[in-house]
Amino acid sequence: MTHHFSVRHRLAMVATLSACFFSNASAQPSAEALHQRATAATCANCHGTDGRTVEGSAIPALAGMPKDYMVLQMKAFKDGSRPATVMHQLTKGLTDAQINSIADYYASLKR
Repeated sequence: MTHHFSVRHRLAMVATLSACFFSNASAQPSAEALHQRATAATCANCHGTDGRTVEGSAIPALAGMPKDYMVLQMKAFKDGSRPATVMHQLTKGLTDAQINSIADYYASLKR
């Protein structure tokens, strides 16, 4: 059994598929956004998925924190001027670019 589609039907299908493709393509995050998220994911073990800790946790939530504040704090951990249990060790392995990327990512999220 063969199916015969009218030209109008075929055009409607093409338009629908094109709309789906282009709406998904524009919804895809940029390579930079994916890189920021992957870099920031290293913080999830302690600070929670997307920087949202469990309510009442002693560990601060990072989502929505101002970028400049985060950069300042991470650099203070890195240079040892801010005491910490593990943050000074973790930040020592980060470059300034990674610190900025992490701060950009968390600052872009809603609290």
